[in-house]
Amino acid sequence: MFAKLKGILDSTDDDTAVIDVGGVGYLVSASRSTLTRLGAPGSAVSVLIETHVREDKIALFAFASAAERDWFRQLYSVQGVGPKVALSILSALPPDTLATAIAAGDAKLLTRADGVGPKLATRIVTELKGKVGAIGLASAPSAALALPAQPSGALADAVSALVNLGYGRTEAFTAVSQARAQLGEGADVSTLIRAGLKELSA
Repeated sequence: MFAKLKGILDSTDDDTAVIDVGGVGYLVSASRSTLTRLGAPGSAVSVLIETHVREDKIALFAFASAAERDWFRQLYSVQGVGPKVALSILSALPPDTLATAIAAGDAKLLTRADGVGPKLATRIVTELKGKVGAIGLASAPSAALALPAQPSGALADAVSALVNLGYGRTEAFTAVSQARAQLGEGADVSTLIRAGLKELSA
């Protein structure tokens, strides 16, 4: 099966591209971020490919990074998430943001993607939150990789406090996690809240 395509970008539309490889045009589906990174028609491109074979057709999905491809595979493994919805999620949330949202248990953020309602978003978070650190995120910031899969104790309490102040769960989680990384595991709730607020105002 196809694993990579390298050629010339022939054309793109909202969610697909045609890549000319030696005179053969391959139609690939891709997220908006990947399509943007491909550039203008005529550009030399190289993309990773995930091949899906069905009785009636072969579908190719293109990714500009291994991180995006790995998340596509994980999202597709969740019941109710087909290839189209997985690409929709990756169009709405880049891999590092998606990793943080799932680690934070922020199902609401996932509903930004077309085709993802509250129930499906909750299922995605529930099934994938333990896999965040295991998924290869070569392009994600190292800080995102260090986020705990399940916030608990002082970290969870500080995140809840910031959410109650009106901050989004993912941004609160990121700020408090960064604060704890600087202050150490023994930081108490009030210290984490103050440091988290400082991170958010920076």
